[in-house]
Amino acid sequence: MYHISPLHDPRWDDLLSRHPDASVFHTRAWLEALRRTYNYSSFGFTTSPSGSALQNAVIVSQVKSWISGSRLVSVPFADACQPLVNSAQELKEIVRATQESCQEKRYKYLEFRWISAGWSQSSLEGLNADASYAYHTINLEPELDAIFRAFHKSCIQRKIHRAEMEGLQYEVGSSDVILREFYRLLILTRRRHGVPPQPFLWFRNLRDCFGSDFRIRIAMKDRRPIASILTLRHGRRLVYKYGGSDANFHPLGPMPWLFWQAIREAKTQDLCEFDLGRSDIVDHGLIAFKNHLGASPAALTYYRYSRGENSKRSGARLRKVRLCKYLPSPILRFAGSVLYRHLG
Repeated sequence: MYHISPLHDPRWDDLLSRHPDASVFHTRAWLEALRRTYNYSSFGFTTSPSGSALQNAVIVSQVKSWISGSRLVSVPFADACQPLVNSAQELKEIVRATQESCQEKRYKYLEFRWISAGWSQSSLEGLNADASYAYHTINLEPELDAIFRAFHKSCIQRKIHRAEMEGLQYEVGSSDVILREFYRLLILTRRRHGVPPQPFLWFRNLRDCFGSDFRIRIAMKDRRPIASILTLRHGRRLVYKYGGSDANFHPLGPMPWLFWQAIREAKTQDLCEFDLGRSDIVDHGLIAFKNHLGASPAALTYYRYSRGENSKRSGARLRKVRLCKYLPSPILRFAGSVLYRHLG
């Protein structure tokens, strides 16, 4: 077994270009944004020796925290990060190596975030299913009209028509002005949900690392931003990662309209999939919204290997706190800047 550094190994991009399970969360851009924002270091395990073509890898990041414990995560803040392997035997060997590293370095636990792919139980030996989520994607291969017809008539189609009748304006880009408008709307949404926002530095680093593959889309009413979504692109896949909105304008349908704009643009770029990310299985409203967009659900499982006998969930989890709904924005932002580096 060999260690690699995805940020420095010249073979990494070639593996991502060849492997069908490579995603935006494997890219140098994502891993570099993690390093710049949270000082997480990332490395990979592979059966390919130095000097040969890179055939497989499982990437992990080190999350060092005096609050939640030091651990290995594949990878922080990703919804899903598949193992880049070609067989169950490769997966088994690499999983065993990551467990040995966890023991050797005395990490609290090791966590993988994988969409179920029918692997044999022997390939996952030593891992315990820790959490389950729904994961949604929209197939962009059909004609645009067919994609629109797959939308729920009242929840999505009518909302889009309402947005058009209201004359909502649309802006897309990544400038400092657009980034700050997005962040203002994100804070409104996170406050409604009772959780602090991610630090502004995280989004600025994502923009700087992803370049043209980073886009913010904003819906405006009378030139006032009322909703926004942030997407990342890798290959022929578009990934929705973050969103924010002013709830006072929800009846105008800005969020469904923004997703429709993103889909239309993705079709002009010959993209094949729109990744909508994970949803908690108890978040029935979010799951319903993604279903109404015509997205297909899949099972997403987080697997954990814990050092010692205790394999129960023990990592940091962001809980809804009623107080967050009333905190001034500067304090809410400060809470996010302190907490997220410990969450991973």
